[in-house]
Amino acid sequence: MFQIRIHGRGGQGVVTGAEMLSVAAFIEGRHAQAFPSFGSERTGAPVVAFCRIADKEIRLREPVQDPDCVILQDPTLLKVIDVFSGLKENGYLLVNTNKSFDELHLRGVVEKLPEGHAVIVPATDLALKHVKRPAPNAALLGAFAALTGLVNFESVTRAIAEAFPGRVGEANIAAAQEAYDLVRAQESAATA
Repeated sequence: MFQIRIHGRGGQGVVTGAEMLSVAAFIEGRHAQAFPSFGSERTGAPVVAFCRIADKEIRLREPVQDPDCVILQDPTLLKVIDVFSGLKENGYLLVNTNKSFDELHLRGVVEKLPEGHAVIVPATDLALKHVKRPAPNAALLGAFAALTGLVNFESVTRAIAEAFPGRVGEANIAAAQEAYDLVRAQESAATA
């Protein structure tokens, strides 16, 4: 079982992102679950959502304490909570920012992970460019597919299209595609 914990703020699409990721896994014939944890249900408040993906039935129902992947939708949360709590030593880290890991003072966290398991994607910038809203969730799902290979990008685009039909879906898919391509380019540059 692969467990994902998504940290963000209310209004950024944290819960919808987890749900779309679970749908992408369902599309591939796998078992998945997605659920949120709210502290205060208002825009801007810290929100955590969880997603589990497995090849067999998932019986766990508690929050993800030891994630295989942490997706950080809002790096301002680094000053508020320990978003890396329980992250497995061979885990993945995906951060929505246009700053470097050094600028975020995360070099120590990144160095504990296997090479190529931590990436930065300016998902909010991509969302503003394509969707015209600061909702980075779809872009981060594209980046997640590229980073982990856990779900196919085509499944992610189908899940996005189901959640957002029409032009909004097309715009979110464009943001996801650009994020996917950015992560693939980073991987190619690292291996060159």
